[in-house]
Amino acid sequence: MGTPQAIVIAGPTASGKSALATTLAQRLGGVVINADSMQVYRELRILTARPTPEDEALVPHRLYGHVAAADPYSVGRYITDVQRVLDDARAAGLLPIIVGGTGLYLKALFDGLSPIPPVDPGVRSRWRQAAEGAEPGALHRALAERDREMGKRLAPGDTQRIVRALEVVESTGRSLAAWQAERGAPTLAFESCACLVLAPPRPELYARVDARFAAMVRAGAIDEVVRLAALGLPDTLPAMRAVGVPLLLRHIAGDLPLADAVALGQQDTRNYVKRQLTWLRRYMIAWKWSESQFMETHADAIGNLF
Repeated sequence: MGTPQAIVIAGPTASGKSALATTLAQRLGGVVINADSMQVYRELRILTARPTPEDEALVPHRLYGHVAAADPYSVGRYITDVQRVLDDARAAGLLPIIVGGTGLYLKALFDGLSPIPPVDPGVRSRWRQAAEGAEPGALHRALAERDREMGKRLAPGDTQRIVRALEVVESTGRSLAAWQAERGAPTLAFESCACLVLAPPRPELYARVDARFAAMVRAGAIDEVVRLAALGLPDTLPAMRAVGVPLLLRHIAGDLPLADAVALGQQDTRNYVKRQLTWLRRYMIAWKWSESQFMETHADAIGNLF
């Protein structure tokens, strides 16, 4: 295809995406651009496995740690931010290398985003306050009364998306489902990009997940969560629901032994990997898939896309 508009690397957590992106950026004169919804949060470097300062010094990295945990970042804001970063990369003559495991971010890049109007801040504040301490199922019942379609789509425990649907229907008078049926212009053209999914064999992937979660704890993840807890943020915010945060909060509170917190964190991460792979297989069937365990082979797979 010649030089692509961008290289886009997707895959489950611990599949080696970031290391590959950094290697390719060094070889090709690129900038690594984040597409992970948790790695945007400033306070969560360790638990989200953000690139280290040493990695960031090797090549330019963008959209990592640029959002406060108190800020409920969204896919809409991501698309605005990534468009600016892509424009900057092109102006500087750098090849964009987009990397991450958040399927909605990646899908929005190629499919466009629903043109949902801004939500009234007062409405947003009211529903997010209502979510704090709400009895199980109460918000879902409120949604089903106001927006039957979204009530059918969302599970009663999916508080974050239920609150979002409630905000939208109250602010706009229209179901989030109706807005989502409309699409804006895509940010990238799929046929002009080199798109790769990393999917190492599952036993290898799970072994990496387990080793990495334990390493995060040794590297200071508990102190990171202590600092996050000191901010007094509502547990409905996305950053407070990152994999590992709720369990380590329970450990810090004395409710869960560290060994149990680590084991449960590893299991939660493996479950997350399963969900990511299911999503990727559903929506990214047209992408090039690499099942190698070795980064250099992944790099060769990227080379074959040009």
